[in-house]
Amino acid sequence: MAQIIEKFSEQDLAGLRNDLMQSGLDSWQAGELISSFLMGRGYGVSNHAARNAATRIESAACSLETMQSELERVALVM
Repeated sequence: MAQIIEKFSEQDLAGLRNDLMQSGLDSWQAGELISSFLMGRGYGVSNHAARNAATRIESAACSLETMQSELERVALVM
């Protein structure tokens, strides 16, 4: 069975990136923002995975490609 891969829109990713970069969030808050982003699109995510994704996204200078792959990696189908 093939895994379905979500392609988040570039506009959605750019909006999330702006929120992450402009708000001065710590890793807990950034994880919550990522969790809310995914939950708003019908996915679940563990808090720990969301915080780790936020750290990896930040270390990659928030590129849209990194964000896409990180969000795909941590999103859990509900």
